[in-house]
Amino acid sequence: MTDVEATARVAVRDELRQPAGLVHGGVFASIAESIASLATYYAVQKEGKTAQGLSNQTSFMRPIVDGTIHATARRRHRGRTTWIWDVEITDDQARLCALVRMTIAVRDPA
Repeated sequence: MTDVEATARVAVRDELRQPAGLVHGGVFASIAESIASLATYYAVQKEGKTAQGLSNQTSFMRPIVDGTIHATARRRHRGRTTWIWDVEITDDQARLCALVRMTIAVRDPA
């Protein structure tokens, strides 16, 4: 994980599937927010700042039903108060399954 790219892998399990057997879309959004927020936090905490998700927009292209969820976040903007990340969610065959645009707020701690 760096301040320009972060990755994650999550094994598909029953509790991640919706009733139709597909991985629930909220799982993709959660993975994206987790890695974008963590990568931002690790970069800004050295300056005494904190980071948390501000907005999350997910577009779904194809379902994942088994195997592993692969996520790669790439930073697109590093501002003073917001960072923007694009996160690609792929399956084991490297097919694009979802795109997530994450905006992360950078703030002083409470």
